[in-house]
Formats: sequence, structure tokens, C-alpha cells
Amino acid sequence: MFTGRRYRRPIFSTKINMAKRDYYEILKVTRTASATEIKKAYRRLAMKHHPDRNRDDAGAEAKFKEAKEAYEVLKDGDKRAAYDRFGHDGVRGGAAGGGFSGEGFGDVFGEVFGDIFGGGRRGRSQVFRGADLGYELKLDLEKAVSGDSITIEVPTRVTCDECAGSGSEKGSEPVTCTTCGGVGQVRMQQGFFSIQQTCPACKGNGTVINNQCHKCNGRGRVSKNKKLAVKIPAGVDGGDRIRLAGEGEAGRNGGPPGDLYVEIRVRPHKIFRRDGTDLSCEVPISFATAALGGEVELPTLDGTVSLKVPAGTQSEKVFRLRGKGVTTVRDKRRGDLFARLAVETPINLTEEQIALLGQFEASVSVGGERHNPRAGGWLDTVKRFFDRIS
Repeated sequence: MFTGRRYRRPIFSTKINMAKRDYYEILKVTRTASATEIKKAYRRLAMKHHPDRNRDDAGAEAKFKEAKEAYEVLKDGDKRAAYDRFGHDGVRGGAAGGGFSGEGFGDVFGEVFGDIFGGGRRGRSQVFRGADLGYELKLDLEKAVSGDSITIEVPTRVTCDECAGSGSEKGSEPVTCTTCGGVGQVRMQQGFFSIQQTCPACKGNGTVINNQCHKCNGRGRVSKNKKLAVKIPAGVDGGDRIRLAGEGEAGRNGGPPGDLYVEIRVRPHKIFRRDGTDLSCEVPISFATAALGGEVELPTLDGTVSLKVPAGTQSEKVFRLRGKGVTTVRDKRRGDLFARLAVETPINLTEEQIALLGQFEASVSVGGERHNPRAGGWLDTVKRFFDRIS
């Protein structure tokens, strides 16, 4: 079942961090580093700490912004000279103060990574990674334990094959947005602060489509149900997730696609309950078998086994069958099977059977605790209880 979840997070927040580290220390370069060395250092850190690659690391976003801020200053000759002479005070109001002044994220990221994603500084569309998707896959216990290869169908958005993702009709190309100059962001001055905002004309794309593709209506992507083969490893359990890299939504303007996360849900089983590597089940036995002893057929995931029931077995007695459980993805040691016996009370008795049970009960009563040890102990406990409160 497609859940429609998209795992997205904002790249920046507006909170200003007053604690400043040395920019050369942040980029791990010397104070005499060349522009090329500074660019390589920033590129390495930006790829390492990019929020889209570190969704489970809350500190990655702060490190990413910190590296971007340092690069904005040190790549500019005038700003770098001011910083070298006066420190952070020399660039206050520029890149310092949260990383919103100076060039926007689209400019810096496109400048450094344009050769990877096909973007550029100006006059080209910004690239956007596609959204991650979630899919809920329901499995029977047997399939989860043994593993399988299952084909699923996921509604997603893929690159339009008519316009190759450009959004423009064949024979035409998107044009540079005149409002932002192709950056995708515009600056707004508010007192002493200069704030970057998404360009309202091109919605951050950096380009405007004048002649829209008839198939995707200028979006560059179209909806499609994509069939995928998912390999289910043996031992998966409810809550486990399988990541299919690059099978999420297509990126925009040549950006990389997102990922698909297949979340496992195991259906309730009619016989067994699972707890990690162990299985448990309830086995009904007759009153006569419990009293006289005997053998019962016990189900396992590998077939049936014979369980010996000692004479005088009480209801709720649990038998442990070692090695008859299951494995998990993380633990290949096989667990155990716990069988809890439930003594059934006969119903729909005939008159003859009722008479025979009456005679049996009378004969057992003569023996007292010898035949009913739990009843005798329980009556003694009740008597002591009432003696205490009286």
C-alpha cells in the first residue's frame, strides 16, 4: 500500500547562531590556501553534511550552514582580506549572521556542484532532488520468515519523456528569469538585514517556461505507476524498512531522484505469535489426554512434530521446543517454539457421558488432594485469607 509519505526537511532556519568558529578551521584549510583548495574543501564538507543525506543527524544541518557561510567569505577576495585583518567583525553584515546575506544557497551550491548536477551559477535552472516515498508492504508470517521477491506497484512522478524534464515543448527551451537573473532567489532588505527569499516569478527554478510541454504542462514530470521488484530478506519483521535508492520521485531540472522506503507489516497469523526469533502457540488437548498422558501433533513452520504430554498435565503448561522458532535479519540463530497447552472441557454430552462423569467425579472426590492438589492448596489459601480479615 502506497503511503504517500515524503521525507523532506527545510535546508535553512532563520535562527542566528552567535557563536562563531574560525572560517579556516571550519573548512580545514590553512590561511594561505588557494581559491581552488577552499572550493574543494567546501565541496567535500557540503556533500558530507547535506541535510538530504543526513536525515537522522540533527547536527548535520548546522555544520552544512557553517561550511557554506565560511565559503561565502573566503571565496571572495575582498571579504577574505577583511576577515584576515579584522576577523568576524570585518565581515559582519555580510555572510556572518546566519548565512543569509551574500549569495544565496542556490548560487553557492550551483557554483560548486554545477558540474555534477548540470546546474550553473546564473542563467540556468536550479536542480532539486526528488522526494522520498514510503510504501507499506503486508506479508504473511511464512513469507517474512523465508524471504521472497515481490513485485509492487508504486504511484510516483517520473521525468517527462516528451520534454526530457525541461518542461518546454520540443524546439523551445526555458528562458532565464528576469526577476532573479536565474538565481532562483531574490534579496529583500529589511533594515540592517538582507534576507534571501524564493523568487516569486520562477518559484525558485531560475527559469521561466513560455511554451509549456503538452504532456506534462510545463512541470517536467508526469505521474506514473512504476512496477518494482523488491527482494525481501529472510527474517524480516514488522517495522523493518527496505531502502530502494533512486526509486522515489524524479528530481526537477536534472536533480537526482529520491529514494523509496518499503516498510514491512506482518499480518497476524492464525496459529503463531512471533516475538523476535521465538514463536508461541496454544495447543488444545482433551481432558483424558491431560489426565492419562499421550502424544499430540504440534504444528511448526517446518511441518508437524509429536509432543509427548505427561500424565497429569495441567492446563496452561508451557512446553519449549528448541530450534523450532525463526531467524531475523540481524540474528541468524534460530529461536524456540513455546507451546501452551489448553485442556478442553467436554461440551454437548449425552446422558450416558454425564452419568459416567458423575461416577468419575465421585470416585476422585474420595481421594481428595491426592487427585486434586491445586484445589486443596487453593481452599487452604482461601481459609487463611478469611481467618486473617475476621
